[in-house]
Amino acid sequence: MKEKLYTIPLNDAVNEGDECPFCVIERKLEQDMLDFVLGSCASYMESDVRDATDREGMCRAHFKKMFDYGNTLGNAWILKTHYLRTIREMEEQMKHFKPVKMTVKERLLKGGEEPKTSMGAWVTQKEESCYICNRYKDTYERYLDTFFVLYDKDPAFRKKILDSKGFCLPHFGDVCEGARERLSDKQAAEFYQEIFELMKTNMERVSEDVAWMVEKFDYRNRDADWKNSKDAIQRGMQKLKGGYPADAPYRMQK
Repeated sequence: MKEKLYTIPLNDAVNEGDECPFCVIERKLEQDMLDFVLGSCASYMESDVRDATDREGMCRAHFKKMFDYGNTLGNAWILKTHYLRTIREMEEQMKHFKPVKMTVKERLLKGGEEPKTSMGAWVTQKEESCYICNRYKDTYERYLDTFFVLYDKDPAFRKKILDSKGFCLPHFGDVCEGARERLSDKQAAEFYQEIFELMKTNMERVSEDVAWMVEKFDYRNRDADWKNSKDAIQRGMQKLKGGYPADAPYRMQK
């Protein structure tokens, strides 16, 4: 299949030979979003962008990454107007707030996971809303679409995937869900058979690398070869949860 503009990033990610091509995609998209929000393009000064960041806010993880990224003035501007909107919304919630008595069952169960007050529900909604996460999710869905088009139509791409190191567990779950939605029943059955074997092989490979790192701390193996275990901790963490635990913070390019 002839490479097209929208297939290049995914092919490039697979070609990196990483533990998960979608982790490569995720890191690049997140860095692009940090550059967009706080970089030299000064998009935080655009009214439509600021309106969106005021409305959606940021999650805790992305506030931390924005802080690490730098640009004190940009972060301050985003916080300034986001605070004004949040305070207005909070006051509106307070104005209409009505305490709700707990039932006997709720008292016995010590409440529950779901918010039981309108204020709790509002705070939960704020916590779950993030401008960067939302933009990433939209773009990520398109990459999943592209993945299955290539897997179905491009034998070379399919071979690269089956010869790869597989996926991290979170992205593995996403491709399993995606296959059900984007492939026919026959295609999905074949996909699951191939991808399950790929994941089993590579989870065992990383597990063995981690186990050998432990063995290297035995004095009897002091002079033994490290094999592939020198970076086993970060790869082992990535394989289970995604991301790059050994990455330094992504910072603004001065």
